[in-house]
Formats: sequence, structure tokens, C-alpha cells
Amino acid sequence: MKPERSLRRCFGTGDPLMEAYHDLEWGVPLRNDRTLFEKLLLDSFQAGLSWRTVLHKRENFRRAFHGFDPERIARYTTRDRNRLLADAGIIRNRLKIDAAVSNARAYLQLQDELGSFADYLWAFTGGKTLRPRAARSWRQVPTHSRESDAMSK
Repeated sequence: MKPERSLRRCFGTGDPLMEAYHDLEWGVPLRNDRTLFEKLLLDSFQAGLSWRTVLHKRENFRRAFHGFDPERIARYTTRDRNRLLADAGIIRNRLKIDAAVSNARAYLQLQDELGSFADYLWAFTGGKTLRPRAARSWRQVPTHSRESDAMSK
């Protein structure tokens, strides 16, 4: 899939999947609750690892986590958690799997209370897309910001 917009890639990686992610997803504003929930879960599995690792397992995560269905994930039992721990296609970390279930429950609670996960997240930036300085490599991309730190709390 090629981007429809004029593309100026900050840097190349030699990895077609990473480059497609850069070109089509990275930095593109999202306001869809379900897509943002998927990103939240994938980001939590990325902690301590490279985004490349997670990206290359994303389809396996989608399969293993039932299309990132928060209602279903929130109801996961010990059996589901054990199934995930046995799935070599994903990152098998008990704490991260438990966090996914907890995050699904928190996501649903937040939606019930506020109506929109996207609106909640966008409130941290005043509804505006932040534009950090251009990076020359993935290593130069900031790992956090004042807004992301506030959001994490």
C-alpha cells in the first residue's frame, strides 16, 4: 500500500514493514477509540523492547487478543492468560498480559464515565497534534513528553 499524500521520509530503515508504518501510520492523528485502544495495548507490550519487535508481531497480537476487542479482553480468565503465555507469536510476558486485561477494564470504565477514550487522550494536547523536532533515526524519536507523562499518571 502506497501513501496517497506527498511523502518525505525522515529516514530509512531497510525494513519494509517499519517504513510502511512510518509512511502510513506514525504521526497520523487518530480519533477512533478502538484503534487507540489497540495502540495502547501494543505500546504496553513494547516497553523495554523495540517498536520493530512489536510491529512484526502485530498481526499475531490481533489474532491472539481477538482483534483487540476490549469487552472480550476485559473478561479474560486465567485460561485466556495461559493461552497467551503459550502463544509464541506474541510477546509472552505475564505482567504485560495482565496489564492488557487491566487496561481493557480501565478503557471500558473510562468510556462509560466520559463517553470517548479518544476525547480523553486528546484533552492532554488541547485537541491539537504535537509536532516534535524532526528525527534522523528511530533512536532520536522522543520516548516521552510532558503530555505523555501526564497521560501516564
